[in-house]
Amino acid sequence: MHVLLKRFLAPFTSNIRCIRNISYSAIKYALPTDNVMYIFDRNTKLLQRERAAQSVDVKLYDYIKDEVGYRLADRIFDIKRNFKKALDLGCGRGYVSKHILAECVEELILVDMSTSFVHQAEITEKVKVSRITMDEENFSVEPNSLDLVISSLSLHWINDLPGCFRNINKSLKNDGVFIGALFGGETLFELRSSLQLAELERDGGISAHISPFANIRDIGGLLTRANFTMLTIDVDEIVIGYPSMFELMWDLKGMAENNAIKNRKLRLNKDTVLAAASIYKELYGKIKEDGTPYIPATFQVIYLLGWKPDPSQPKPLERGSGKVSLKNLYKLDEIVKEIKDIKMDEDK
Repeated sequence: MHVLLKRFLAPFTSNIRCIRNISYSAIKYALPTDNVMYIFDRNTKLLQRERAAQSVDVKLYDYIKDEVGYRLADRIFDIKRNFKKALDLGCGRGYVSKHILAECVEELILVDMSTSFVHQAEITEKVKVSRITMDEENFSVEPNSLDLVISSLSLHWINDLPGCFRNINKSLKNDGVFIGALFGGETLFELRSSLQLAELERDGGISAHISPFANIRDIGGLLTRANFTMLTIDVDEIVIGYPSMFELMWDLKGMAENNAIKNRKLRLNKDTVLAAASIYKELYGKIKEDGTPYIPATFQVIYLLGWKPDPSQPKPLERGSGKVSLKNLYKLDEIVKEIKDIKMDEDK
């Protein structure tokens, strides 16, 4: 088996990057701007979240979402402003809300499609909280009523992401801010590639097992279309080590991040799963310092921040109004010194 696996993987091991990009080989069709492609089964995702919430050891699987929630909350604290009314969209078990302080947010609305998640969400003292069960994909609140909207690791399961961004923008007051985090296109590329290669070899075809995540190059355009301005978008990668592919898949189920694509294959053949685990170990397996083997799993997190336009916000200078040419940047110190000297002379 090991020898046959080596022979099968030989054409791929020379260029791991090619395997990493298999998920992008899709035909793009020109669709109307208001068209929605329903990729995810929201009822399935609701059942997955409820099942995860009812698990006795649900806290064991919060490690990734807790880490991202902590990092997202830290970005909120960077904005020196007191938000009177905020909304946590897709609050989960309170991955962000548990870090929100009363000095930062006076009133917080927790929204999630899972009733169990909404009631399990942790909060801090002195923050006025209301809990609402509502599908994040079709959420609606009073227009121009919020100062802040937060969303942590929930939007990657939304079918109509542009429409969701527009609803968020409508709900914000002028100069309100939207801060979010969602999984990006490089998430679980190791698992995706291993399953695809195993199915090609065992079944002669590929089926969808990993969610088609958004790419960072698309997020900025979607936010701009939704009327957000002064955008800030950055990417982080969290790499977790697991004993094997099976522990990874078990944890994904525990955190309600398992497959919810409409046309998903409900069952994998035993031989295909075993082949995928062997391929995963062969292509991506690593060894710890103590000699213990493990397989890494990459979670790419896209952080985004956008503001609803307001006349009080700073605006860029008009084109052609610059005083210094880019070709003179190498002598910027001299230019700054000359400007200071001129101002000092004018004062005299």
